[in-house]
Amino acid sequence: MAKHQLYLAPMEDVTDPAFRHLCKRYGADRVYTEFVNADALTRDIESTTRKLRIHDTERPVAIQIYGREPQSMVDAAKIVEQVQPDFIDINFGCPVKKVAGKGAGAGLLRDVPKMLSIAKAVVDAVRIPVTAKTRLGWDDNDLHPAPGKTPFIVDLAEALQDCGITELAIHGRTRAQMYRGEADWTLIGQGKNNPRMHIPIIGNGDITSPQQAKDYFDRYGVDAIMVGRATFGCPWIFADIKNHLFPDMPPIPSPTGNMAACVEVLKEHVLRAIEWCGNDERKGIVHSRRHFAASPVFKGLTDFKQTRIALLRADTKDEVFTIMDEIVNKWGNS
Repeated sequence: MAKHQLYLAPMEDVTDPAFRHLCKRYGADRVYTEFVNADALTRDIESTTRKLRIHDTERPVAIQIYGREPQSMVDAAKIVEQVQPDFIDINFGCPVKKVAGKGAGAGLLRDVPKMLSIAKAVVDAVRIPVTAKTRLGWDDNDLHPAPGKTPFIVDLAEALQDCGITELAIHGRTRAQMYRGEADWTLIGQGKNNPRMHIPIIGNGDITSPQQAKDYFDRYGVDAIMVGRATFGCPWIFADIKNHLFPDMPPIPSPTGNMAACVEVLKEHVLRAIEWCGNDERKGIVHSRRHFAASPVFKGLTDFKQTRIALLRADTKDEVFTIMDEIVNKWGNS
């Protein structure tokens, strides 16, 4: 694979086609769908099957699935394969109670034999590459091996490689941490630099700036970095990181530093979200609201509280766009 790849992390209610399109435009080397419930997929639940909709403009694209039983995961993988994504990704890292608490996602960190049986079964069932995403372990007990023992994640990464997983993304937290505290990239680095590892290792967790991305590539030697929450309302972060990583390459145009240009991207996202939601204007706005709520474009503006409230209460496209234009007019040159 090419050096210093950047991936959009799979995130529920975030990485839909509308957002994936923008992230690809600004330089994401690979995008991932929202995670797909294997059981719901095999039952042909419409809200789940619609997550399989991918477009050639997104490629390479991975469809991520999760579940707790090998057979349902195999059945789901075969359905996904028919859509012809570039990769099938297995979620072994989601920490939320409704997933991990039922023995799927990060819950499988407490049952490694079952995790490996799922990985092997899915790899054997399909002809396209199967990747996986996991965490450092279940809790702190997995972070501190006994004397002379290797860390849990190092052994797990090797075992997944032996199952035929072609790439492994590692989030630098345990399930118990959820999203609290700082991601531990030293353990991600140990997984990558294990001389017995031959598959690419993708680091994930707390990447928020181009400088940090470059530092972590240099320090830990990972093959790719996966960016998650820092993309909210900022799909152009991929362009900013790439322009920093590859200063001798033609730059990818980015709106960073130009509030009006950034707001135009946010408007485009709203329009694409409305389209994705079946042209339901209010639903599309609600779906994209987390992005302009979290966008760095509106961070640190003086006396912004009431405007922010109005923006988040607006439920028509015209209202949202009018408030955004007012923000540009009032704060754009500040």
